[in-house]
Amino acid sequence: MAALITVTLLVLLVQDIPLSVQLHQVERDRIISSLEQDAFVLAGRSEESLEANTTTNHTLVTELARRYRAAGGARVVVTDAQGIALVTSDDDKSAVGSSYLSRPEIARALDGQIATGERFSDTLNEQLLYVAVPVLSGSRIFGAVRLTYPSQVVTDAVNARVRLLWLVALTTVLLAGIVGWIFSSTITRTLKKLRDTTEHLAEGRLHIRADETSGAPELRSLSRSFNIMASRLEALIEQQRTFSADASHQLRTPLTALRLRLERSRELVLTDPPGARERLVAAEAEADRLSDLIEGLLMLSRSEASEAALRTVDVAAVARERVEQWHSLGLESRVSIRYEGPATALALAMPTAAEQIIDNFIDNALAVSPADSHIVVRVVRSGGAIVIHVVDQGPGLSPQDAERAFDRFWRGSSEGSGSGLGLAIVAQLARSSGATATLTPGSDGGLDATVRFVESHGKLTPHPAPLA
Repeated sequence: MAALITVTLLVLLVQDIPLSVQLHQVERDRIISSLEQDAFVLAGRSEESLEANTTTNHTLVTELARRYRAAGGARVVVTDAQGIALVTSDDDKSAVGSSYLSRPEIARALDGQIATGERFSDTLNEQLLYVAVPVLSGSRIFGAVRLTYPSQVVTDAVNARVRLLWLVALTTVLLAGIVGWIFSSTITRTLKKLRDTTEHLAEGRLHIRADETSGAPELRSLSRSFNIMASRLEALIEQQRTFSADASHQLRTPLTALRLRLERSRELVLTDPPGARERLVAAEAEADRLSDLIEGLLMLSRSEASEAALRTVDVAAVARERVEQWHSLGLESRVSIRYEGPATALALAMPTAAEQIIDNFIDNALAVSPADSHIVVRVVRSGGAIVIHVVDQGPGLSPQDAERAFDRFWRGSSEGSGSGLGLAIVAQLARSSGATATLTPGSDGGLDATVRFVESHGKLTPHPAPLA
């Protein structure tokens, strides 16, 4: 509001100060022009009197000069050709007969010139506007007529107009203040709400959101940006809370079991060395399980926090590579692993996401596949998507279990040796790649683990070189 008033005031000052000067000049020129016209009229009326040089005619001109002064306030002096005053508009007749030849304007008028201007009168002790014209009859000069006007009259007239001008300016400033107050109060009200919302968020009220429907477009855009930031912040903090809760819950059991086995081993180390050795082996297994659980939690946390840009990946090549890597391990379990699909299939994915998802699917499939069965890794194009299927011949899952399998720490049975984080990591990697992961019954029994990537029509992004 202060800025708007200041700008308005500056504009008015820049505009009105020159206008005031212009008004003064215009008013002065108007009065001088009016005086010139009146002076020529009086000169015409005085010509006969000066030419005849009779007292009767001088009396008529004197009466005319006094009426003129009474009507307009200008002082009239009529002189003869020698500059001697014959007629004045003053009631005091002492000036009649005095010489006005020392007045420069009278001298110029007697030379046949029109004199106009402004000067200070020592006799009247004031600033005067004057007009002096010659009284002519043909080419002969019989005298001069001078009209003088107090300069203060012009100043007063200009000041009256300037006062009106500044009254309008003051009204404009007040209106600008009112308009500025209305607009600024609207803006500051929205900013105050946004400030309060920010303070509530800082206090830990993560669900709070700014109003995106009110205020100027810039403020609505700011509110939308704030809400996006608040949503991301809430999601990150919720992820951290979930991670902490899951970690504390899942680590408590293996740590307790590890502690109990170590304590029992200490008790048996002297009395029953074979029993102590057996419990130490079990403690090592618990430590391995604990290490796997921590590694899974860290991998899940990294996948949730990752914001790497998607790149074009040849998932067909990735699938063939992973099948080759798992082939020998499958032979040890008497399970064949083969690839089916095109030579090339480009899709959008995070770096290494396709590899980790396929590895998790194959690892889970090997864990449940019976001997002499097979696992098929199949890549197909379907409706603008690249779909990877990992199909096994294991016992499969019920629809309820298939839906819950992507939850953290879920295991198909209590005897499972895994951490319960593999499929949760798969689901998170799929989400980060703009893909979806599902588990459905296979056509010949078993389970069909599927991930659907968005097909890419761009150029293949080179795979980063391995570290030395």
